[in-house]
Amino acid sequence: MKFAHAMFAALVFSAASAASAAPVTFSAAGANSAAIQGQVDAFCSALGTLNANVAGSFGSGRREINWDGVPDALSAPNNLPSNFFNSTSPRGVQLATPGTGFQVSANAVNGSSAPIEFGNIDPRYPALFTTFSPQRLFTALGSNIVDVNFFIPGSSTAAVTSGFGAVFTDVDVANTTSIEFFNVSNASLGQFFAPNAVGDETLSFLGVRFTEGSVISRVRITSGNQILAPGNTANDLVVMDDFIYAEPIAAAATVPEPATLLLIGPLLVALWIVRRNRLRAWRNVSLRRAGN
Repeated sequence: MKFAHAMFAALVFSAASAASAAPVTFSAAGANSAAIQGQVDAFCSALGTLNANVAGSFGSGRREINWDGVPDALSAPNNLPSNFFNSTSPRGVQLATPGTGFQVSANAVNGSSAPIEFGNIDPRYPALFTTFSPQRLFTALGSNIVDVNFFIPGSSTAAVTSGFGAVFTDVDVANTTSIEFFNVSNASLGQFFAPNAVGDETLSFLGVRFTEGSVISRVRITSGNQILAPGNTANDLVVMDDFIYAEPIAAAATVPEPATLLLIGPLLVALWIVRRNRLRAWRNVSLRRAGN
């Protein structure tokens, strides 16, 4: 009996450990794209093949948003609809913010003659920011927080993913710019910080992959500690470039990692042994009582 209980406890602990396997982090920072390219490539490789921007889930692989396909009509000085990358260009992402909206920076040539890299908000911003994949960048307006919610691309069906990463520009202050991950119960899976780099027009990358499978239903991105506004160039102003994430899949379709599956059989056996021993003990007590 004691052995069975000990075995059961050990298996429960092992299963819990496997179900909360340590996330794998990819990060780099530096003066240019070359400084982060290696970690970006490694993260992409870990997630799998790049999928087409079409509705429905491929079940595996990855999606990317580099903002460059956003039309001028939805770029600076105009705002980007929060559902653009789930409806117009279906990639399974809907955005939210405590602020007033979202904006994608203008291309060098555009119909409204808007300056690049959010120079329409403050003319000094193009000297602070740079691109990883030219030409557009992304930011929230009125806030430094962006929530990324996952859906089956092109639908209203909530989804989960196994990894998410983002490129940032001009991360000056350490332990400020971050990505926090949440599961379907809205419980935090951890907050991770993007590395900083000295100077302006720098690039930083942070990507996190959860090895136990698709468990992420939402991520919260905190970009620096300032908001873009006319006259504001205080540290730490940060905006974003590429989003890279594993293919969104339906929560019901998630499958445990093989290590977790291997634990299920022994765990059920241990439960059966505990139950059998309890029944035997109850029968023995009943028999003794009947004989008295």
